[in-house]
Amino acid sequence: MVRQIKKDVKSKVTVIGWREHIAFPDLNIPVIRAKIDTGARTSALHATHIKPVTINGAPWVEFCVPIGKLKRQCCFPLCDVRAIKNTSGVPEERYVIETLLVMGKRRWHIEVSLADRENMGFDLILGRTSIRGRHIMVDPGKSFLVGPPVPASEAVLTKTIEV
Repeated sequence: MVRQIKKDVKSKVTVIGWREHIAFPDLNIPVIRAKIDTGARTSALHATHIKPVTINGAPWVEFCVPIGKLKRQCCFPLCDVRAIKNTSGVPEERYVIETLLVMGKRRWHIEVSLADRENMGFDLILGRTSIRGRHIMVDPGKSFLVGPPVPASEAVLTKTIEV
């Protein structure tokens, strides 16, 4: 009986590469290259002109997401402000938002910190908490395994499963 359960769980695993194309529909970003970084706890999105604001008494954050020649102006409810270690291991205070992520045919909400990643190779780092409990396995030798993000009509909304 135990073998059957393990086999069923394995059959539901989605294998992704160390980099994938994803979308953030709430941010009006149809596709962005993401580095899957299981060594990073929190996801980080390249953003500039980050500014906290108050809207109807609630904390929000305004920011710009430069994608190539395009610049997306965004304003989102502030989820949190956290001390997050940068690539040098130095903690820095970052604003965190929650937004919808689309990877292949799957969609779910994740928390993303906003950081200046101008000198980095990827505009988005997808940390381990973003894929935890989603039956995802990372193949570090492969890239772009799940294909491009699909429109909402074809995608599957998934819920977090705590393990």
